[in-house]
Amino acid sequence: MKLIKGNFIYSIDKDNIEIKENQYLLVKNGKAEEFYSEVPEKLKDVEVEDYKENIIIPGLVDLHIHAPQYAFRGMGMDMQLLDWLNTYAFREEGKYSDLEYAKKQYSKFVEDVKNSATTRLSIFATLHKDATIMLMDLLEEAGINAYVGKVNMDRNSPEFLTEGMMESKEATIEWLEQTKDRYKNIKPILTPRFIPSCTDDLMQEIEYINQTYNIPVQSHLSENQSEIEWVAQLHPDTNNYAEAYDKYNLFGKENKTIMAHCVHCPDEELDLIKRNNVIVAHCPQSNTNLTSGIAPIKKMLAMGIDVGLGSDIAGGSSLSIFRAMSDAVQVSKLREAMTGEADQILTLSEVFFLATKGGGNFFGNVGSFEQGYEFDAVVLNDESFGDNSNFTFKERLERIIYLSDDRNIVAKYVAGNKVI
Repeated sequence: MKLIKGNFIYSIDKDNIEIKENQYLLVKNGKAEEFYSEVPEKLKDVEVEDYKENIIIPGLVDLHIHAPQYAFRGMGMDMQLLDWLNTYAFREEGKYSDLEYAKKQYSKFVEDVKNSATTRLSIFATLHKDATIMLMDLLEEAGINAYVGKVNMDRNSPEFLTEGMMESKEATIEWLEQTKDRYKNIKPILTPRFIPSCTDDLMQEIEYINQTYNIPVQSHLSENQSEIEWVAQLHPDTNNYAEAYDKYNLFGKENKTIMAHCVHCPDEELDLIKRNNVIVAHCPQSNTNLTSGIAPIKKMLAMGIDVGLGSDIAGGSSLSIFRAMSDAVQVSKLREAMTGEADQILTLSEVFFLATKGGGNFFGNVGSFEQGYEFDAVVLNDESFGDNSNFTFKERLERIIYLSDDRNIVAKYVAGNKVI
């Protein structure tokens, strides 16, 4: 049990930001309990961590990131999705059969995540079982909380990055058995890469595995027009891309599911996302870099669809979810300007919600300082931006989103544990 003192800023919902100025928050058993303007007599012996004038926000959530692609981020940014995958992503991921190489690259990735404002992630590894377990081990040691997926892919990829269907099934089961009850903070997530890389037989096997282990699912959906056309050719029995997952019971309902991108979803696909409680990982930088388009996030929010943010390394070149927030605002402005549709621009309140409580909902009560929420927090010093005395706390928050980097981080907590 401890008391954390500072200036707290957090989301209540997508439209409302709560500010607790110069207050104490009681953290008990890793969860936020209650705010106090002064330390009550009953808590006078409790340790106080005083962050003075610094700003404390919930830890940021990255719902979509490819850890093995971190090594080549910033390359191929003039290409479209499918060409970029074949030129860069698949070639790099093939190297993770070499555990020495995997350890070198994953160690750098985990260290940078630890030193960032991100506290929770949902991660794609590669199809290599042993390297995936190594990544999970490193994340656990760093005190980060994450879902990690061993990728499944048995077609339409290079020979060096393709499993046989039975090989993929067996390796996935071995991975799940070897990591069961192994970690406090790291959990597995089923990860069919995307429909073009998984045969019908493999999707059926993943469905059976899911029925046995009952764990979440992550994949990609309606990212790029050529990808969507390809899925329609591969699954002529479906009306849209989402149905190609749903027919294998890998699209929400009883199982938590993240679908990244959702840039070009027709209305019936958005309805299925909403009906099945699928959460969308909005990746604005990647969608720009790979010429995919601009997702209608404002429309999704109005429909009540759950949305969070993703860096989508290495389609996105920055690990920072602050950058994802600013990019989300900017591309929403472009969407309104280019389409002529009204009310497309995301607000400060909305993107802050997406980066914290919106994405955090996938992990449970995460992403806020409301009572009972896990205490994920980042303490930020914004003095380097200049004199803040004439700014409101919301204005300081907006400057943090646009101007801060890892050097502004004073401390970081995951579920009440201080990791920086």
